[in-house]
Amino acid sequence: MERAICGRRFAILLMATLLLGAAAVSSAQSFERKDVSFPSQGLRLSAWYYVPKNLRPDEKRPAIVMAHGFSAPKEALLQNFADRFAAAGFVVLVFDYRYLGASEGQPRNQIFPTEQMEDYRTAITWVCMQKEVNPDRIGVWGTSYSGAHVLHLAAFDRRIKAAVSQVPLVDGLANAQRLNRADNLPNVFAFLAADRAQRYTSGKVNYLPVVAPEGQPSALPTPESYEFFTKVVATSAPLWENRVTLESMEKFLEYNPAADIQRISPTPLLMVVAEDDRLTPTDLAIEAFQRAREPKKLVIFKGGHFGAYQEPGLNTTAPAATEWFKQWLMR
Repeated sequence: MERAICGRRFAILLMATLLLGAAAVSSAQSFERKDVSFPSQGLRLSAWYYVPKNLRPDEKRPAIVMAHGFSAPKEALLQNFADRFAAAGFVVLVFDYRYLGASEGQPRNQIFPTEQMEDYRTAITWVCMQKEVNPDRIGVWGTSYSGAHVLHLAAFDRRIKAAVSQVPLVDGLANAQRLNRADNLPNVFAFLAADRAQRYTSGKVNYLPVVAPEGQPSALPTPESYEFFTKVVATSAPLWENRVTLESMEKFLEYNPAADIQRISPTPLLMVVAEDDRLTPTDLAIEAFQRAREPKKLVIFKGGHFGAYQEPGLNTTAPAATEWFKQWLMR
């Protein structure tokens, strides 16, 4: 009798495993991804374009436009989100900003918020022109630095009908004050002023590492940042370079993307925040969220900033974003 019960349990487990596997294969085969490019202010941007396979003739679907955070190309785990959005029935466009990844532009690894947001706007324009897209059902998804861009764009670009901002930067200067000792900030400003003078006199472009071992200068000076970029981004995204122009850091300190967060309404906003975020501090993000108006939702997942991209954090972050877009773009 015990052997028979064990046999039935094994059969049930095997069937469940096969069903889950079949669901995964079905999900993976429910969309097509192709490499595309489009111009943005004279530079070609590299992108992935996802289209569901089950479209009826002349059917138009909601679309999600997305890009990565500070310095990271699309290959650095963004497929973990884009695949889920596409499997849920959305058209998805994932692009690299100018100067980064496979996109064009010089100097390489220059990160100006205004230029990156212009690339976002252009990506929205491009996707709205595709035959399978409903231009009245556009969502934007951003993470970290692009989570910042989403906050600003959703406040002013009314083509956006739903926004997801994951582990966002909300205030560049306030963030820098958390990541640097107060007595060291004057040295940072002096360093950037010297770089500006050198650019003016010689045109030279100076660089800073994106990440470095603890105690060495870098743009993202946390141990978690160093581990993620050197172990995950460097291996998954071969085009990533561990450098950023110093002028980009000047722009970082001036950037206050949540200044107009109350203007996002009536566009629905989902903010996804890490419980223990050392890079874009949790409390700063929550304070900004509290200033936003309805409709809005806050999701807090266990872990740190980079836990958003992989399990177990991904089990919270990706489904939350998918359900938000389904609620507001597919109803």
